Amino acid sequence: MDTIDVFAANIARPTAERPLLGLTVLVVEDSRFACDALRLLCLRSGARIRRADCLRSARRHLSVYRPSLIVIDLGLPDGNGADLIAELNETSPRVAGILAISGDPHLEATAMDAGADSFMEKPIMSIGAFQEKIIAILPPERRPSGPRQFNNTPVAPDRLAYQDDMAHIADVLDEHMTDHTLDYVAQFLSGVARSANDPVLEHAARALAEKRAQGMTAASETAKIAGLIQSRLAERIAI
Repeated sequence: MDTIDVFAANIARPTAERPLLGLTVLVVEDSRFACDALRLLCLRSGARIRRADCLRSARRHLSVYRPSLIVIDLGLPDGNGADLIAELNETSPRVAGILAISGDPHLEATAMDAGADSFMEKPIMSIGAFQEKIIAILPPERRPSGPRQFNNTPVAPDRLAYQDDMAHIADVLDEHMTDHTLDYVAQFLSGVARSANDPVLEHAARALAEKRAQGMTAASETAKIAGLIQSRLAERIAI
């Protein structure tokens, strides 16, 4: 179990170059592309990372170990990440930091009300911005000392991870369509397409979200998204 006090003497101390050294980060994120970006950010910052792709998996992780901090996406396939944040906020001992993330900035208030220490809008690609956000929510004894140079270098997630996200949504679309399923598809694709700089797919996902918000049928939007997903999967075959 990762702690911040009992074994403090054996924990690597952070440095200016690797300010998150000694931390273990549990990332609760269903997008493989977004998670690969977070993996690279943690790697460049010195932190170790574990991943859970849904609430159930996250709770299973947390039943056997306690990470230094948790990064939680608010839109997950089996529920709202804010529910997990609320649970963690009531757990004793509490993890050192809870960072909520989402592609929808309007959800910041929801995350903070649930008990998150901070919120970060996706896509998250800047090493410096990520480090500053994490350091700000750490207890003083776990923060690096001395001056640090802000590193604005972006990370470049594996494009094959984006293809994995496309395959995931293709499987979801093959299942029985429900209102929850359509809302999840729109939310998931809006965020991951923006992260991967895929404006055509992002626009289609937002069009689906708008129709759902208006309570209108979205058969044409869903069909368009299915076609775009298949074209991106075909690119994987070509690779």
